[in-house]
Amino acid sequence: MVREYTAASAPDISGEENLTDVIWTHAERFGDVVSFRRHIDGGWRDVTARDYAAEVLAVAKGLIAAGIGTGDRVGLIAKTRYEWTLVDFAVWAAGGVTVPVYETSSPDQIGWILSNSGAKAVIVETDEHRARVDQVAGKLDGLANIWQIDGSASATAAVTALTELGSDVSDDTVHEQRRSVGADHLATIVYTSGTTGRPKGVALTHRNLLAEIRACVAAMPGLLAAGNSLLVFLPLAHILARAIALMAVYARVTVGHVPDPKTLLDDLAQFRPSAVVAVPRVFEKVYNGAKLKAHSEGKGAIFDAAERTAIAYSESMDASGVPFLLKVKHAIFDKLVYGKLRAALGGHCLGAVSGGAPLGSRLAHFFRGIGVTVYEGYGLTETSAAAAVNTEDVIKIGTVGKPVAGTSARIAEDGEILLKGDVVFDGYWQNDEASAEALEDGWFHTGDLGAIDDDGFLSITGRKKEIIVTAGGKNVAPSGLEDTLKAKPLISQAMVVGDQRPFIGALVTIDEEFFPTWKQQHGKPADATVADLADDPELRADVQAAVDEANQAVSKAESIREFTVLPQDFTEAAGEITPSLKLKRNIVGEHYADAIERLYQS
Repeated sequence: MVREYTAASAPDISGEENLTDVIWTHAERFGDVVSFRRHIDGGWRDVTARDYAAEVLAVAKGLIAAGIGTGDRVGLIAKTRYEWTLVDFAVWAAGGVTVPVYETSSPDQIGWILSNSGAKAVIVETDEHRARVDQVAGKLDGLANIWQIDGSASATAAVTALTELGSDVSDDTVHEQRRSVGADHLATIVYTSGTTGRPKGVALTHRNLLAEIRACVAAMPGLLAAGNSLLVFLPLAHILARAIALMAVYARVTVGHVPDPKTLLDDLAQFRPSAVVAVPRVFEKVYNGAKLKAHSEGKGAIFDAAERTAIAYSESMDASGVPFLLKVKHAIFDKLVYGKLRAALGGHCLGAVSGGAPLGSRLAHFFRGIGVTVYEGYGLTETSAAAAVNTEDVIKIGTVGKPVAGTSARIAEDGEILLKGDVVFDGYWQNDEASAEALEDGWFHTGDLGAIDDDGFLSITGRKKEIIVTAGGKNVAPSGLEDTLKAKPLISQAMVVGDQRPFIGALVTIDEEFFPTWKQQHGKPADATVADLADDPELRADVQAAVDEANQAVSKAESIREFTVLPQDFTEAAGEITPSLKLKRNIVGEHYADAIERLYQS
């Protein structure tokens, strides 16, 4: 193991560059190339680079006419859709700073973000979003304009309204405004999900995002090759989805947006993307759904054999090579099983990018074995998304790859991961205390624990602030146990407990999508709820099997000794998870204090 690894230096970013340059470069040089496919009336309509630049220009004119100038902040509340990316670039073209807000945010959360950022305007998607903003608008002295993307009886569609508003603004005015912004100007303030306390505003510059884009495009020359396509369905308020979408625009990859994940399978079939970006939970659901379908149709044995073969095939790729007989079995299962799984991703998917949480080696080998390599990476909002990533040239499953170009990683004495480079932010918005705590001599203290192997690959082992210390003095990182549990189709969420307790316990919630199938398989009443069956011996036996598997990776002192099945799932509405599905441990601990106490009374 090594303490520090520095990636090859990245190409210099000049002080005059900004994120909008690529829009007009592409319009001029590749005007007829399809930059986006826009989801309209159940179909997909092409938007060329030339047309997109014209739309960005028109919306930017409206923003300028409304008084948005260099450095002014504009809030954006919407689902993942074409207009999200359009508004993002238009704000930058006007010289402004985009402030994304999760569309699920409460009025209090919206009020905090718009107030703390000092937003002069906000663009919302729906009447419901508008109503939430209206609840807090009276307390926001600087908020001068609210525009709405979806028109209704009470609102004019934002794109149309801004286009009309800017009809007297010249093209030259927009270009003058956008060129007033350089690489070191602020591009966006992204508020962290906030697992504890108020969200902090991560201030990212054009340089930060340009460094991220160029490093990752260089790392994925095949996946992000001009002419390929990318389907984005994660929230664009999350830095991972937004950064990948920006990479696609930069690399001339056609982008499509999916606002409702419930339609994802249909959208994948229609759009047929070359690449997707997702969190591990999505890949788990694809795998679990396929396995469940095969078993319910009496083809479980075939699927299980195909699964073992795919994993063995992938593992052999990292060893001495794939044996001949394994190649033959793999070819047979490719026709019987793997082709159908690839078809579920649209049939043209060359690979995928996963972040936000560990995917797990078994699942990573499975997907590579069926012909869809999932490239795991690691980063935070403070690192403009990926600070490390497995690449097409060099991949080591079970790690999050090497630091991206121009980035250094260091392991502190206590095991914390420190990061440095152009992708790393300069500080939190109007929060000097938090900035000083997070940054030291340019090194960002991530709060995550990890290790760097002799080849420079980074592995994540836990979260520093989440370390549990049992009454016996044993340090336990809960994330590994939790991730293994959540990989099971029956389990939705899990929270490991045991700080200053005699042993490790866990709170477990049941996946609502899988639960009806489980009831049918076990002969339970169709109308039975999780609360009704929380103590059912068969349900507990299946959860216990998942716990036993998780425990195999840790010592006896770190293993889960007791668990309880909760009557309902953790929800964002209850404040128990963030929009990106991270646990708010303190909130869950408060809500289920009695259940935790009962674990230690048994």
